[in-house]
Amino acid sequence: MFNERTAIGLDVHARSVRAAAIDSSTGEVIEARLPATTAEVVAWVTQIAARLGPAHAAYEAGPTGFGLARRLDAAGIAVTVAAPSKIIRPAGDRIKTDARDALLLSRLLRMDELVAVRVPTEAEESARDLVRARDDARVELMAARHRLSKLLLRRGIVYAGTNAWSRDHDRWLRAERRDGLDGAGIGTLAAFDAGYDAVTQIVARKDGLDRDITAMAADSEFTAVTTRLGCLRGISTLTGFALAVEIGDWNRLTGSSIAAYLGLVPSEHSSGGSRTLGPITKTGNTHARRLLIESAWYHKHPYRIGKIMRDRWAHAPATAAARGDAGNRRLHHRWMVLSAKQKKHTVANTAIARELAGWCWSLAVMD
Repeated sequence: MFNERTAIGLDVHARSVRAAAIDSSTGEVIEARLPATTAEVVAWVTQIAARLGPAHAAYEAGPTGFGLARRLDAAGIAVTVAAPSKIIRPAGDRIKTDARDALLLSRLLRMDELVAVRVPTEAEESARDLVRARDDARVELMAARHRLSKLLLRRGIVYAGTNAWSRDHDRWLRAERRDGLDGAGIGTLAAFDAGYDAVTQIVARKDGLDRDITAMAADSEFTAVTTRLGCLRGISTLTGFALAVEIGDWNRLTGSSIAAYLGLVPSEHSSGGSRTLGPITKTGNTHARRLLIESAWYHKHPYRIGKIMRDRWAHAPATAAARGDAGNRRLHHRWMVLSAKQKKHTVANTAIARELAGWCWSLAVMD
């Protein structure tokens, strides 16, 4: 809530910052163009606060990160990092400049019309960087493998086995290379070598990141939440740790709001007496939503308590293990109900992911 005298809007870019301050008492507007260095921005905001009275600053969340918010907070300046998708912009405004954006932010801040995003702690951001680096490696690996397999497919070479990218598949690839790829030219052989080397390097990088994540998950502030989330099927140490760091403070959400936060609820367009539901909104944290969608598929199969699940339960509190068992049974039952209604599997899986988000929340906030 805006309780200060001065509202300051900051339009932050990589190389420049446009600032606009509004004195709520006199209506005076002060504008400035500042360098992008955090120290100079904080110094200007502090100067305005000393001149006009207590100040509250706001800027849009974006690629510049949260360093400015932390520095302003350390300097005793209230700060709001606004969600860009929630900023109200006049429909008839056809002129967009940095100065106008800064002034708009200050006006919306003064009217309490900005939706704030949560500023993660430095530990959360560090862990999040690690998780997202691993996700980048996963995407790059998939692309590299596709390029290599399609290179072979254009030559009519297809792997006859069932487990692609396994040790047997790797031996088959090297054998095909030794045999000359069915008489392929030197250009194709060079392209194969480049593609194979890319796959090998990315696998090594991804495995190294997996080890780093496993080590951090075993001894960090996220260990307890990761262990409790592992009581559910489809949530390994890597997935549980990623969910823990992506969402951060689970207590700011509820069991009914977490699905909307992750964009897993249907979109809606209703007017008058009509009510139309569409596909899921896909708002919020993309990484966490993907993890839940992938984990939901595990609940399609019959629920049998195996050694892996028992080992996870053994490391978790008894209440978390019981909660996880109840969640596993419930989610599999929901899969069977949706299948009996002949729902498309993708639609059913999204519904399961929506409910899985609630079970994850109940385990994460468990004392």
